[in-house]
Amino acid sequence: MTKFLVLYHAGASAREQMASATPEQAKAGMDAWMTWARNAGDAVVDLGAPLGEGVAIGGGAGDGAAGFSILEAESQDAVQELLRDHPHLHMPGASITVQELLSPPGM
Repeated sequence: MTKFLVLYHAGASAREQMASATPEQAKAGMDAWMTWARNAGDAVVDLGAPLGEGVAIGGGAGDGAAGFSILEAESQDAVQELLRDHPHLHMPGASITVQELLSPPGM
């Protein structure tokens, strides 16, 4: 099994989204995430968390990630299938990036 970093991107920062949501909207959002996580089962290594605004170090541009998860699956295609109807994708302007976690040489 391979681990994958899942980065959630959105038009607004996670902080902005949480600040503007009503308690009912926040509960509905968390309920949708928890339903997805239950359905994904053991593939969820770390459900992750929302991310605050990042800072780019070294002169490069930040990627604007709003949150992350770590999933484990047989292949990137299997992870994509797990994310096919992820609740994050129901937000306007949202996208998800999946990256395989590679083992450093010699480790």
